[in-house]
Amino acid sequence: MALVIAHGACCPAGMKAIRARRTGGPEVLELVDLPPLRPGPGEAVVRVEAAGVNYVDVYVRSGVYPRELPAAMGEEGAGTVEAIGEGVADVAPGDRVAWAHVPGSYATHVLARADRLVTVPPGVSARVAAAAMLQGMTAHYLAHATFPLKEGDGCLVHAAAGGVGLLLVQMAKRCGARVMGTTSTAEKARLASGAGADECILYSGGLPFDEEIRARTAGRGVDVVYDSVGAATFDRSLRALRPRGMLVLFGQSSGRVPPFDLQLLNTHGSLFVTRPALRDYIATRSELLDRAGAVLGSVARGELAIRIHAEFPLARAPEAHAALESRATSGKLLLIP
Repeated sequence: MALVIAHGACCPAGMKAIRARRTGGPEVLELVDLPPLRPGPGEAVVRVEAAGVNYVDVYVRSGVYPRELPAAMGEEGAGTVEAIGEGVADVAPGDRVAWAHVPGSYATHVLARADRLVTVPPGVSARVAAAAMLQGMTAHYLAHATFPLKEGDGCLVHAAAGGVGLLLVQMAKRCGARVMGTTSTAEKARLASGAGADECILYSGGLPFDEEIRARTAGRGVDVVYDSVGAATFDRSLRALRPRGMLVLFGQSSGRVPPFDLQLLNTHGSLFVTRPALRDYIATRSELLDRAGAVLGSVARGELAIRIHAEFPLARAPEAHAALESRATSGKLLLIP
């Protein structure tokens, strides 16, 4: 097997990574020593410079998304290619790359399929690239593919000051939509407004958010609700829609949505509900390059602002998870090996 290595042997002293030996709370995350990585055919070893912390990681750690234990934690990051295996043509040693959906990204090094890596544009740091990939591409497919927004559409973005929320607000506004967002605090509402939200509604405000939406749209409702919260917002999200509107459920930070009677979709006006996932919108390399290129290109041109809320050393992954689950953060959390 042909092997190309940059900067000498690949992680010759081994590597460190975060593993979950059992499911549970943040305390189950452990920093462990592992042997060096060697790329096989079609693979690359990347030195991780920053890893993104996402709710999908919480779902893996807690067992909502079952994984073989011990579970390799993290799916998103950015860094520099150190070695490639036979047949790799997409990247080369020394390339600055970023990725999403590569298991084991909470580590000093990660082994990835080379065709899942994308080149980071000049002027975009590894930290910003890591913060942009998973949440940026999620916001992109939501606004441009799941419900393609156009001039004059009305949309509601739940958790509008969160990692995806801030990016989705910006993209929706660039599409010409009227953007309304929900947040838990006035400070988060200011952040969402700064990202382009036309109006913000506090969950703890006066009227329930669906009644606020009705009041602010002369009773019509919005064309689409982008909901990453789940159980706590689902029912009222349906009520916030116009007839034949769409509820896009792309997360469940408050818990799973329980089974419901499909007749409700009829009752509320022939509604549509979908539960998309990023993997299906970057299934081919061509689509991955197009979507990642759109996001990172917008960042490089200054059209898309990335907010990094906090950075944690790799060993403090449990603290990062606790912060994410507290719902007190706004923007991205990163682990820095």
